[in-house]
Amino acid sequence: MNIHFIAIGGSAMHNLALALHHKGYTVSGSDDIIFEPSKSRLEAKGLLPVAFGWFPEKVTADLDAIILGMHAKPDNPELVRAQELGIRIYSYPEFLYEQSKDKTRVVIGGSHGKTTITSMILHVLDYHEREVDYMVGAQLQGFERMVHLTEENDFIVLEGDEYLSSPVDLRPKFHLYRPNIALLSGIAWDHINVFPTLENYIEQFRIFVDSIIQGGSITYNEEDDLVKEVVEASGNSIRKLAYRTPAYTVQNGQTLLETPEGPMPIEVFGKHNLSNLAGAKWICQNMGIDEDDFYEAIATFRGASKRLEKIAENKSTVIYKDFAHAPSKVAATTRAVREQYPDKRLVACLELHTYSSFNAEFLKGYKDTLDAADQAVVFYLPESVKIKRLKEVTPDQVIQAFGRESLEIFTRASDFQDFVFHENFENTVLLLMSSGNYGGLDLDAVRQKIADEF
Repeated sequence: MNIHFIAIGGSAMHNLALALHHKGYTVSGSDDIIFEPSKSRLEAKGLLPVAFGWFPEKVTADLDAIILGMHAKPDNPELVRAQELGIRIYSYPEFLYEQSKDKTRVVIGGSHGKTTITSMILHVLDYHEREVDYMVGAQLQGFERMVHLTEENDFIVLEGDEYLSSPVDLRPKFHLYRPNIALLSGIAWDHINVFPTLENYIEQFRIFVDSIIQGGSITYNEEDDLVKEVVEASGNSIRKLAYRTPAYTVQNGQTLLETPEGPMPIEVFGKHNLSNLAGAKWICQNMGIDEDDFYEAIATFRGASKRLEKIAENKSTVIYKDFAHAPSKVAATTRAVREQYPDKRLVACLELHTYSSFNAEFLKGYKDTLDAADQAVVFYLPESVKIKRLKEVTPDQVIQAFGRESLEIFTRASDFQDFVFHENFENTVLLLMSSGNYGGLDLDAVRQKIADEF
């Protein structure tokens, strides 16, 4: 097939381009800007556009399909040209469904935990040399790409994102996959820019559950009240399999999972990650991995990229970075680190970065989310609020929303970076949470600072 990508540089899009190139398809693409690591990865396979921008002349009648990324606009000149020529235009999830409609589709959904659960499943399957197709939202150790597609594999494991499919297809991505086997980890209001009310957001998960193929199954977190309500109210003719957080203990900074063979040390930690593990176990068992084999493999799982990722450590200090940005994720991540390191001071830093986090109503959801930290810091850039054309967010408003008078606020990148590099972090865990880049914080320099201290 001859495929052209409009907005090829995105994290998901460039991985799909690499997967189709690996499969033997002819792949081309355009974008107006491409950042690392997408740029280098595309260049290594000869897929990096020669020039950035949109070029309608790239769209020709001999193309079999266009794959349209969210970064493009509805009036994109290449898209307009494709529409004029009558070329089939797919969104990213539409094309993944087209590639997997004859396979058993395993879709992992939820406001939080879906990347980690998908990563756990793929790690276990890879450990036991079970070949599957997949799409996951993080780069995994030992995996060349975040997307893998074949003709021969029976299963495909898909991370089911609830965000919109494309500029011209406003359905959530996970509505398009029609799973045979599904999982739902949690529901906590997010993406307020496209789902303006909690009820509107919850409705997307009802549609997801009802989209499961009749006779299929939904594995769901019964400890999440909204998940339990949505799944149990569905009239879809599917099996409903509940899971909950397994028993575990923490001893001297080591999490021990209770198993039929006794306590087993594992690399991941935190109640939310143990819940994720329980969901992954059920899915793996549905895919033919028995319980003992699951435990053997999961003991070696070190976590998904950007999810409680340890970036530096010496005898006194530990630094983690995490993708947490929504209130439920921030609270769960902060509590997890507190539980794992009860004898260290915990400094939790959150960057407000997303459209939702700057919304006055949504901001109230952060109340008490940093309470597990000894010292709590919030960093945001007022210019980011202006770029998103939102009403000004003041430091006093943030302090009131978090319900913590001692909350430290930084609104300049240089001030936040000075704090990270000059604060005394002896006997401390520093937790950096953001879906952005902490105002350009040089994480390599942070690592070196910690290394130099001992």
